Formats: sequence, structure tokens, C-alpha cells
Amino acid sequence: MTDQPDFWAVIPAGGIGRRMGADRPKQYLKLLDRTVLEHSVLPFCEHPLIKGIVVVVADGDEFWPALAPARHSRVVTAPGGRERCHSVLNGLNRLAGLAADSDWVLVHDAARPCVTLADIDCLIDEIGDHSTGGILALPVRDTVKQVGQGHEIELTLVRERLWRALTPQMFRLGMLQEALTAAMADNLLVTDEAQALEHRGHRPLIVPGGVHNIKVSLPEDLALAEHYLRITI
Repeated sequence: MTDQPDFWAVIPAGGIGRRMGADRPKQYLKLLDRTVLEHSVLPFCEHPLIKGIVVVVADGDEFWPALAPARHSRVVTAPGGRERCHSVLNGLNRLAGLAADSDWVLVHDAARPCVTLADIDCLIDEIGDHSTGGILALPVRDTVKQVGQGHEIELTLVRERLWRALTPQMFRLGMLQEALTAAMADNLLVTDEAQALEHRGHRPLIVPGGVHNIKVSLPEDLALAEHYLRITI
């Protein structure tokens, strides 16, 4: 018997990705010799500390069963929800019978195919025994403007305190379940897990990530992701 927490991963992959204008969800587009989703899932399958992975897929998903990770011994699935936060909560609920509330869960975007084993190591190492958990993030380097109607500038924000949230984001299973449930009860559709914890008064830790860990949202992002994959794999 050990008091050391286990590490798990949840990867929400039930989105449609309308901005890509493709014939299939963006996570199933080809990127080098694999799909975007395969690139996103496989580092977690290969990481020695990750005990299991929940991939959250839409009902009737015809693409997922054909992928190699769908047959991996540590991968299970959960049904997608209306929004990303609902899908993540479904994934956490799928873990409820497998993991302890005190176990760590790393939530990673299906559309971030350039995540590396080193990224996962960095997050786990830096979070350590932090009371809340934390996220990979990048400092904002550009001047950031807040705009109003007509795209007129209202305010220049202080960029020294601004960071771009990346994934994975790592929190305790029980704490994250509670935070997401509370956010939904308050009609708050959080866009990442950290926001749900912030809503409960917690202060997640920022762990500096890498510029390679991009999110594929637009067609031109595929070429950039291919570039980063070629130099990191």
C-alpha cells in the first residue's frame, strides 16, 4: 500500500473544429504519418508515470476506433458533452472508479499535437505537492489591447502579468470534479480547468511551457505543427 498519488490523463476529443473548414473534426486531420489526436495522446501512453488515459469522444465517432491509441491497454473512453467543460467532467467521472480523489489528473487538449514527454515531466516536477495544481503557460510577449465596439481600443493591458494558458493542466481528481461541477451550477462555462479552480478561490501555479506546444485551430496551424514535430521527434 502506498500513499503516493497516481497520475492519470483526460483528453477531451469530442469537438467539431468548425474553423478548420475540413470534412472531419480537426483532431482527425492527418499530420505527418498520424492524426492530430494520435500525436496528442501517444506521449501520455509512453510516459511511465501515467497510469491510464481517458479519451473523451463524441457519440457515434467513426474515426476514433480506427486509431492505434484506441487499442492501447491503458486507454479507455468516455462520452463527449455539450461544451469542453462537460466533456472534461465526463472524463473525470469515468476515472472515479479507477482513481482516488487525491490522484493527479493531467487534462490535455486533443488539438495540441506537439506536446512532449519533457513537457509532461516539467509539469509534474514543478507542481510537486502544490496544494492546488497548475498549468503549462507562456508569457505574453506582444502588446495586448482591449477593444470595444467597432474594434476601437479601450485599454492597453499590462503584459508583464499576462500568460497564455496551455495544456496539460494538472489538478487533483476530486478537487477538479468539485470545481467543474460548481462552475456549471453557477452557469459558468469555463474554457479551461484552471478557471474552474479560480472560481472556487484556488490559485493554480503557472509552469513555463514551450512555444512548440501550439493548438491547431486554423488550417495554417497544421504546417506550424508539422515543423515543431519534425524538430522535436
